[in-house]
Amino acid sequence: MFFPDTTGDATALVVLLALLAAVMTFFEYYTEYPSVLEFRDAAPFNRIRFGTILTVILVLSLILHAPGQSSDMAQIVTALARIGGDLADFPYSPVRLALLTLPVDMPASVVENVRMAAAVAYVISGLAVLIFFALVHLSNWPMGNGAFNVWVNLPMFDPTKGDVLTRLNRDARINVMLGFILPFLLPAVIKGTSGWIDPKALMGPQTMIWSMTIWACLPATLMMRGIALGRIAGMIGEKRRRAYAEAKVHTV
Repeated sequence: MFFPDTTGDATALVVLLALLAAVMTFFEYYTEYPSVLEFRDAAPFNRIRFGTILTVILVLSLILHAPGQSSDMAQIVTALARIGGDLADFPYSPVRLALLTLPVDMPASVVENVRMAAAVAYVISGLAVLIFFALVHLSNWPMGNGAFNVWVNLPMFDPTKGDVLTRLNRDARINVMLGFILPFLLPAVIKGTSGWIDPKALMGPQTMIWSMTIWACLPATLMMRGIALGRIAGMIGEKRRRAYAEAKVHTV
């Protein structure tokens, strides 16, 4: 739809991956027992993550649309993305670091596309983190959806290994730090592997869309997970304090 020159193999691969993801998601939510998906009963955590990735892909597809076939909507989005790219392209910003991974002989049009795509993806993912942070503190997440079951919503978390509160707080801090560092770290990794990976191979429209989506949405997902784990740790800590207070009252 957006890229008429897309090969049949690429289209078939995308459809296959989409079907596999849909089947996995269906069985994850349909079955009573969880497998790997976290916070499945703690909406809107997964909805925000899915919506963020979908929004980034759609907006970047409009921006990198085939030349000469852009609609009015695509032109408006591209104009806004160009303004956002200019504002976000300052020293030591993630957008500037993404641009530094490009070879010096890269055409100006490609550099402009990377600037716009990086700025838009980073802004959308950042807004998603802020929205989730606000929901956590304004809507009493996750208790607004009923009782929170740690086993169902954190199936990979083993509560028998060490103190639960300490591990949740540690994992929350690690996820938030990784989410903050990755937008700066990934461009450096790509730059360091330029001897094995040709950066020009990543500049095709589809490859650029997926690369920018991963670069922006993976850190946002980690930060959201860290915020969620910190919230769960706070709930457990509050429940412990109440239990200790009640125990003291009964002993007195």
